[in-house]
Amino acid sequence: MAKINGLNVSPSRGQGNKFQFSTSSLLNFTKDSYLERTSRPVYALFFLLPFIILYEVGTILLNTDLLLQSQIRVLAFIWLQNFLEYLGFGSKFAWSAAPLAVVIILLSLQVASRKSWRIWFKDLLLMALEGIVLAVPLIVLSLLLITSAEKKTDTHQSSGISAYSVEYNRPVVQCASKSADVSKTSADEQVHSFVKSKFWAEIVTGIGAGIYEELIFRLVLICILMIIFSDLLKLTDNHAILLSVFISAALFSFYHHIDFITGRQIDDFSVTKFLFRTIAGVYFAVLYAIRGFGVTAGTHAFYDIIAVFFNAFNGNA
Repeated sequence: MAKINGLNVSPSRGQGNKFQFSTSSLLNFTKDSYLERTSRPVYALFFLLPFIILYEVGTILLNTDLLLQSQIRVLAFIWLQNFLEYLGFGSKFAWSAAPLAVVIILLSLQVASRKSWRIWFKDLLLMALEGIVLAVPLIVLSLLLITSAEKKTDTHQSSGISAYSVEYNRPVVQCASKSADVSKTSADEQVHSFVKSKFWAEIVTGIGAGIYEELIFRLVLICILMIIFSDLLKLTDNHAILLSVFISAALFSFYHHIDFITGRQIDDFSVTKFLFRTIAGVYFAVLYAIRGFGVTAGTHAFYDIIAVFFNAFNGNA
């Protein structure tokens, strides 16, 4: 059986041409090297634990209305929460059970991998740096696609980074103060407070998207697709992997436009956005196959965070 991230998902095609997957990635790295250690599920757990905590704490502390608006982007979390509620768990438990599900899945994969549980904490810092570096190509690609789209439409106003663009529209604030100066000051303070709150809501949402979208579209979906194409349809490993990667990437892109459960439109469709999100989905899938879940989810989260900062300080705030 071939393995992807510790799961047997396809039968061998004979010893001569059998794909040799490691327990956490597509490639077999040198034992106990940085790349081999950090592709283990236990490393993903410890690396992502601060992100999970920040997301959970942030959803409690931030303005509820703004957070709910932002949560449109983290439908993966909502799907997981709704699934747990469907099974019979209460809404409060389902909220806390979603991150618990991530922990349980990663612990289960670590047990199945039979790899060492030892953690070198300096590796976690290098994983963070790696995630930031790996997010840069997506930032550059997004900016290139935006520039190309603007040239075609003769539009010269920057719309920020395309995949998770944050638009800080200044609200109309009405004040009943007698003094015009006091009214203006009060309005400015309210606007600043609103933008600041929305900024942090987008940061928290980006972190959640990195974790839960990768959980659904890479860790779970690719595994299911591999089982279908390889075990059920008996396709070759090459074809099964390619189909799994591109289908998961396309669904990942559609997910940002349409809620698959309700059919509700989330974002206006454009070729540029859809193309970028599909490419991003392929990029994350390849990264997941090579570096495992931890680095992939971290890269996704860091991309979202960088995008929020870029949009906030590039004239959109």
